[in-house]
Amino acid sequence: MNNDNKNFILFALFAALILFGWPLVTSKFFPAANPPVTKIENGKSKTIANPGASPAATSASAVRDRKVVLAESPRVLIDTPELKGSINLKGARVDDLVLVKYKETIDKNSPPIRLLSPSGTKDAYFAGFGWSGDGISVPGPDTVFAASAQVLSPGKPVTLAWANPTGQKFVIRLSIDDRFMFTVDQAVFNGGTAAVKAAPYALVSRAGPGADVDTWTNHVGPIGTFGSGTTYDITYDNLHGKEPSFFAKIFGNSGRPGENYFDTTGGWAGFGDKYWLAAVIPDQKAAVHSGFRASAPGANFQADVSRASVSIAPGGQMFTTTHLFTGAKEVNTLDRYEDNLHIPHFGNAIDWGWFSVVEKPIFKYLDWLFRMVGNFGVAIILLTLTIRGLMFPIAQRQFASMANMRAIQPKMKALQEKHKDDKPRQQQEIMALYKAEKVNPLAGCLPTFLQIPVFYALYKVLLLTIEMRHQPFVLWIKDLSAPDPATVLNLFGYLHFTLPHFLAIGVIPVLLGISMYFQFKLNPAPMDEAQKQVFAIMPWVLMFVMAPFAVGLQIYWITSNTLTILQQRLLYARHPGMKVAAVK
Repeated sequence: MNNDNKNFILFALFAALILFGWPLVTSKFFPAANPPVTKIENGKSKTIANPGASPAATSASAVRDRKVVLAESPRVLIDTPELKGSINLKGARVDDLVLVKYKETIDKNSPPIRLLSPSGTKDAYFAGFGWSGDGISVPGPDTVFAASAQVLSPGKPVTLAWANPTGQKFVIRLSIDDRFMFTVDQAVFNGGTAAVKAAPYALVSRAGPGADVDTWTNHVGPIGTFGSGTTYDITYDNLHGKEPSFFAKIFGNSGRPGENYFDTTGGWAGFGDKYWLAAVIPDQKAAVHSGFRASAPGANFQADVSRASVSIAPGGQMFTTTHLFTGAKEVNTLDRYEDNLHIPHFGNAIDWGWFSVVEKPIFKYLDWLFRMVGNFGVAIILLTLTIRGLMFPIAQRQFASMANMRAIQPKMKALQEKHKDDKPRQQQEIMALYKAEKVNPLAGCLPTFLQIPVFYALYKVLLLTIEMRHQPFVLWIKDLSAPDPATVLNLFGYLHFTLPHFLAIGVIPVLLGISMYFQFKLNPAPMDEAQKQVFAIMPWVLMFVMAPFAVGLQIYWITSNTLTILQQRLLYARHPGMKVAAVK
């Protein structure tokens, strides 16, 4: 077997490994996209549910009907432009909340995203406020508070109050803005005859880890800032009683498995899904004990912040303020809260990662373009034009180098034939030819390397930011954050069989493969026959690799490839001497 055949066999094995192994890699390290919210069935677009819309259910024996549970206790309604729901007066819990502007699917009749749900129901998830005490009767989960009003809305706060038999009065005053932030003022008034001690706390509790998957690219689960920065390494597995997280070992004061607690000043703690966040935020000047725990056997998870116990003299009082965020992880909204309320690293509730210095400017510009043109797909195309324009001078040097490489290929072929039995001499002669013709074979790689961080940054932006969720483009593309639902190999649903995941190739990935094919045709032809075969099949391998990714990312790549082809043809037209036969 000659070397060419060996190389081709190795390439075929490598291509098969990419094609069949890539889905396993992406599921953990590079999640491709949201599940498609539409599919093409019998040639028509059909809406399907988004599995990431709500957390996982609690155990079947514990689940009760939500309407029944909501009717069992007195409640204060929540009514804002963004949030609807209610506050449970039993236990002073915010445990019923939907995000009215975000739907589960793109269907016009789709219900809104439900973020919070009462204890004992499917997807139980709630926030609570209270006190612990020493020698004092404090309100508990079964305590029913009296409310000053029936509806909580922006500019109309509600006060909850309860008094114990020994003269202490506990007050929780809740107010809310027009987005996703509650302000919770807790007060204790000591009307008794002796000093008492009380310590306020706030918590977020959820049953189960939710449906979104924690990956290397995007952290899902316990998240917070504890003095030394935002942590992404505390997982639900840590809280299930496995090893404490690395962050807790280094910075925390609790090394017990299943607990990750920190003594710090300010900060915040909560649970983040891919697009949603519920977090409690203490006074940023206060010393707090905060972190995460799981209840045995690990079904329920809790994030909480607590203050040290304070002695309250007879006739005295104690006040504390906490904020509660329950909503969508909108980039600009999180950043505004970080700036206006001085919440450290609150924008890092989105797991930007190491490339944030590139990702956030790309997002800001993309978001601005979207607000200008009103179509996210068009905004992506305009972003691509901008990036290619900025890289135009470098790309021109790349194409000139590639053209020069094509121009000297006949001489290279002659040297290969002349020294085909002396490989070291052949390489020496080719290097001498490069030097004589002033050609750098590596010069064409520079723009590609420069585009890698941009491409990865855009991938992260499209993967993480809620702003592109459920955004349509044209025709059947109803969600740019999902894969193309129009699968080609079953004729868009006319053939009644379900394709394996890696064969679900949509129209957009096919266009991507075609654009890569023509781009490869303009590149210098490899001299080695096995390499020619590699380059011939590579666009179609990449087509399968990219198919599960967000359509928005594929549109970026297709646009970039098209611009590259046009730029190369322009260069070759201006320098006819550089133009040689295309790759056969």
